[in-house]
Amino acid sequence: MVGRAPSRQELIRRRRSVGFIGRQDEVSAFRDALRQPPEEAAQFLFHVRGPAGVGKSTLVRHLETIAREAGAVTACVDESVADVVETMEVVSAQFAQQGFALKGFDKLLATYRQRRHEADAGFAAAVAGAEPAAAGAPSPSPSSMIASQLGLVGLGMIPGVGAFTGAVDPNQVAAGADRVKALLSTRLRNHGDVELVLSPLDALTPVFLQELAEVARRHPWIVLFFDTYERTGPMLDTWLRDVLGSDRYGELPANVLVTLAGQSRLAARTWEDWHDLVTDWPLEVFTETEARRLLTGKGVTDERVVEVILRLSGRLPVLVSTLAETQPGTVEEIGDPSGTAVERFLKWEPDPARRTAALACAFPQELDEDVYRAAVEEEAAEQFGWLRSMPFVTDRSGHCRYHEVVRGAMLRLQRRQSPSRWEQLHTRLADAFGQRREHLQEASAPAAGWWSDETWRGHRLEEAYHRLCADPRAALPVVLRDLVDAYDHGITTLRRWTGVLAAAARDADSPELTRWADELRTTLDQPAPGIAALTLLLTRAGFDPEGRALTLSIRGLDHRNAGTYPQALADYGQALVIDPENERAHFGRGRTHQLMGRPNEAIADYSRAVELAPEDIVNVWFRGFAYQSADRYEEAIADFDRSLEIEGDYEWALTSRGATLRLMGRDEEALADFDRAIAVHPGSTRAHVSRGVALKSMERYEEAMADFDRAIALKPDYDWPFACRGDVYRALGRYEEAVAEFARAVELTPDYPWALAGCGYAYNSLGRSDEAVAAFTRAIELKPDDHWAVAGRGDAYRRLGRPSESLADLTRAIELDPTYAWALAIRGDLYHFLDRYGEAEADFTRAVGLRPDYGWALTSRGLARVMLAARKRP
Repeated sequence: MVGRAPSRQELIRRRRSVGFIGRQDEVSAFRDALRQPPEEAAQFLFHVRGPAGVGKSTLVRHLETIAREAGAVTACVDESVADVVETMEVVSAQFAQQGFALKGFDKLLATYRQRRHEADAGFAAAVAGAEPAAAGAPSPSPSSMIASQLGLVGLGMIPGVGAFTGAVDPNQVAAGADRVKALLSTRLRNHGDVELVLSPLDALTPVFLQELAEVARRHPWIVLFFDTYERTGPMLDTWLRDVLGSDRYGELPANVLVTLAGQSRLAARTWEDWHDLVTDWPLEVFTETEARRLLTGKGVTDERVVEVILRLSGRLPVLVSTLAETQPGTVEEIGDPSGTAVERFLKWEPDPARRTAALACAFPQELDEDVYRAAVEEEAAEQFGWLRSMPFVTDRSGHCRYHEVVRGAMLRLQRRQSPSRWEQLHTRLADAFGQRREHLQEASAPAAGWWSDETWRGHRLEEAYHRLCADPRAALPVVLRDLVDAYDHGITTLRRWTGVLAAAARDADSPELTRWADELRTTLDQPAPGIAALTLLLTRAGFDPEGRALTLSIRGLDHRNAGTYPQALADYGQALVIDPENERAHFGRGRTHQLMGRPNEAIADYSRAVELAPEDIVNVWFRGFAYQSADRYEEAIADFDRSLEIEGDYEWALTSRGATLRLMGRDEEALADFDRAIAVHPGSTRAHVSRGVALKSMERYEEAMADFDRAIALKPDYDWPFACRGDVYRALGRYEEAVAEFARAVELTPDYPWALAGCGYAYNSLGRSDEAVAAFTRAIELKPDDHWAVAGRGDAYRRLGRPSESLADLTRAIELDPTYAWALAIRGDLYHFLDRYGEAEADFTRAVGLRPDYGWALTSRGLARVMLAARKRP
């Protein structure tokens, strides 16, 4: 808002800026960057780094003041954000405070929150009562399976939540996405809403950047600061790099500067090729000159006092500032130089109640006024405002944190001085957070369970920290069990729980907690962090049977999503030995069998899951899908009918029933189901492609192509409709176009065996049999028992004059499917070419038996018989 008066916060920043000491090279470089035209600015990404207490946050605040004074719109993000979505939300909120609301983004974000809530509620309803909870313990969050089944680091990041492959081919459902997407489709009728919940970054970031560009067009600079980046970097790195250096989400205006501030170097795996683009600012402790300048500015000029402060502080900026705050005039006012830094922090506070309160408030990791009152004694209950004014306290909207250097020193002092008080105060704070959590639980639980409630999780996390500090040995088993529920909610939540375990290990100086924290953090750095962490917990945590069964079920899901099916089956099997009525494990094992091509074993597990949760539409629908795969069409139809009774016009059930009816030759009924599915959900790519396949089988090619075109318009990166268009072109004899469509499908999904095989058949028809062999070979590598691809390669070898290889493939295809009339006829033709007329006549006879109207096989059999008869003449 042009011409608005400065806020109190801005006036404070300006005042502090006047007295800013040191870092002049960095400040000058930053000012120079703001003076240059954006297109000429070589420096646009600054990285401030250095150990705790070195003044990174102070420099960031100073740079933000400089940017504001230069007319920039700014935002500052710190470790309070949980994921990328919250990061964009914080930036939007700070822009709004400056009069530049990102209204479109805020509206879409509100829609995302609402749709995610609706999805959670739907998921909870689907799995309610699936696993019994321990007495007195909150049940695991059903909705948390959304994140865990996606294999994500939660929306947190995620960057990393990507879009699903899209609609479900009746012959192949994408591993891991199935259950979540099925449930979302029951609640979110709009295809865009489903994609918004599944891939929030892909939906939100482009809108965020578009509106950022609108602000950038009206201002010389936008400057974004990311403080405490050592904590947020692991979840923001990939997203931020994509925003800065790729067009994945859209274009970033050139007049955007970014400053990162953290303790560590930037992660090499993300930023290793950006050395020429990042302006690196490593900060060390103050030089003696800088420290003396700060002391002089605070009125501390006595040389002996200066010497003592320099020695006590080690010239660490936060300690220099703290020790100078009360302007000690003599060494005696500072105290014994051998005393601890903590004693120096509070040496000049004459009020014992305030001193005690300052020490007590080092115990919480973060405090608001309520936590402050829980930590301090009654006589200091009204001193929260005083505490917030301390130089070592950072205050953000009433939530305060001590500087890590100061807090660590205070905690070490108190732990050594009075172990009894240490335990008592941590226990008191744990009880306070526990009461907050219990107060929330007096209301009705969220539909998705308490683990889906961010406030509830926050209270439980702080309670866990304080109980670990008070009595590590007693609290550890409970917290380790919490880790399983945390991961069930998502990888981001698991990382948070691991982080609080590490913080308690450090603050309590507990070797046992340290070992656990180190081992867990090691697992989280592995390629499959969830599996590694759960394995560690199963091996060493000593869970009760319920905890082991849940942990095994979750690890089984991760193995299934990773495609390591034998390990998944083993985990589900162990879970069911422990708890035979574990519906979640029955479903998981059934899904794994199905993905392994074992429909009958899948049916058995799904049936048990249906018995345990008869109203769970997902169990019923997947059993129907398994019946379809087993060619048990009537039973499949019954399950799809039941799905429709449970949910009404459930698009997945309608489409699946239509596909089954098509396989049964009931084409008109199938089309009716597809029409109904599209009427219910016009944005369903799956329904459009399924109807197109049915129309293609009825040789209604023009209508089929219209459906495939519509599916591609809805989802341009969806491989299945491209492959189906290729199949139509192949049926029409338009082989070059067929090759192009199959190639596009393979470009989108390189490991797509049906598209590869389709391309091979088109190549064969074009006489490009060498290329056909290559395409078929790749398809067979991906799916060795695909009789269609094996037979196609056999035909390609035949055309190339390689009869032995052709015969081997055709024989293999017939072994895989003895009813494959085309393969029998092709092998008969090969036998005829090899003058093996008896074997040729037998193959043609079998082909005609399977397809009495197979004209070419009838004619070829006649020729074989003529040749065979001629051979018998004397």
